[in-house]
Amino acid sequence: MTPAAAIDRARALLLAEGFSEIGQGTRGESFYFGLPGAEGQVRVANHARTPKQRLKHPEVVASLVVTGPLSEVTLQERLRATLRDFRARQG
Repeated sequence: MTPAAAIDRARALLLAEGFSEIGQGTRGESFYFGLPGAEGQVRVANHARTPKQRLKHPEVVASLVVTGPLSEVTLQERLRATLRDFRARQG
């Protein structure tokens, strides 16, 4: 699937996992999700964050970056890894 379709699919999968979409980047390329009762946010985007963005927004504890076409299987594997990172940072 295209990067845009993979991002849309990842958004739907996060919602199915109980996350809520809590924000969107100003250019519409980044989406932020929170889990009720949990600290931090998961980011889904088509580009990596810069070091400056990481410093300004420490609330983003895990990111799924989609820069090229992905299969459904690969997307789900990468999303599982992102969720593992998110849960590991819950402390």
